[in-house]
Amino acid sequence: MQVDAERLAQEFITLCEIESPSRHEGRISRHLQGIFTELGADLVLEDDSAATTGSESGNLLIRFAGTLPLAPIFFSCHMDTVPPSKGVKVRRSGSLFTSSGDTVLGSDDKSGLVACIEAMRVLKEKNLAHRPVEFLITTCEEIGLVGAKAFDTSVMQAREGYALDSTGFAKVVTHAPAANKLQIHVAGIAAHAGLHPEWGINAIVLAAKALADIPCGRIDEESTVNFGVIQGGAASNIVPEKVVIDGEVRSHSPQKLKQLTQTITDRFVNTAKHWTDPTGAARGNPRIEVLVEEDFPAMALAQESQVIRRIEEAASAIDLTLSYEKAGGGSDANIFNGRGLATAIVATGMTNVHSTSEQVELADMVRLTELILALLTKVQC
Repeated sequence: MQVDAERLAQEFITLCEIESPSRHEGRISRHLQGIFTELGADLVLEDDSAATTGSESGNLLIRFAGTLPLAPIFFSCHMDTVPPSKGVKVRRSGSLFTSSGDTVLGSDDKSGLVACIEAMRVLKEKNLAHRPVEFLITTCEEIGLVGAKAFDTSVMQAREGYALDSTGFAKVVTHAPAANKLQIHVAGIAAHAGLHPEWGINAIVLAAKALADIPCGRIDEESTVNFGVIQGGAASNIVPEKVVIDGEVRSHSPQKLKQLTQTITDRFVNTAKHWTDPTGAARGNPRIEVLVEEDFPAMALAQESQVIRRIEEAASAIDLTLSYEKAGGGSDANIFNGRGLATAIVATGMTNVHSTSEQVELADMVRLTELILALLTKVQC
């Protein structure tokens, strides 16, 4: 199963130079649909998620029926990239790909996409027998897994698969945390800061008191808390009436996620509840509301699970040694696992992602393609 490394390289450059920021995936979606149609896919489906996500394109589901009597598997990638991504120009130095230095490269996640494309090109040109396979290509992953959340997984035939979307190489992520989004609304009372400050209640001060009493950062080996955005106030001569804080809680433990979320909620609410008016002149009382939204569920795959045993067998078939890790971030795989699709995350070779120094080696993308081919042709489970 000889991978055409130069063909892969040229397709990777093409993919990266098609601008595809989140919600603007129309061009790359059409490009991908054309490729898989030309390869003879049995299904090229663009779903109707664009109405929900606001993207120019829906998610894509590609299906090849296969010729081996084995259970289908799927591979997942996302087609969107983070900014700065306008006018990407790929630079190649030997086998190393970078951008020109003023944009991201886009190997997140186009290194995964190109491996899927090259694998199917090899299968078709060599007329190789392979198991049924689906490719799920999502939109808007980089802005909160929005495309995956809007995808109806019931249309898929495969119930297990691999999300090709992690840094490094020869690495499989088996565990990732669940996350809750928090939005805290702190309401004080506006007043003139020079004439009658005692009439007001300073929402910024209230928010600061609550935040000072809340653990933040790494809480333990399983859990983190962060407050990333705070907005409030109108002018320096007005006692600020409103503050809005955006934060998150993550944990591999559902119990700890619940406990930390409740602790944060209680401390904000109690800050308002136990507020005292130092002058007795304030024209009202403070209010604090904490809104909690489940962002994504945890994923936890046992080493003896079929989805892990299968990729271990495939790696062994091509003399590749894999490492296994727990992640601290979320990905589309969290959503799929939460909906009953056992999904491991596989590293693609990309490094320094979400930066203008992003890069990837051709050799890693070639080996990833070989791993996909082994999963489709050499593994019997």
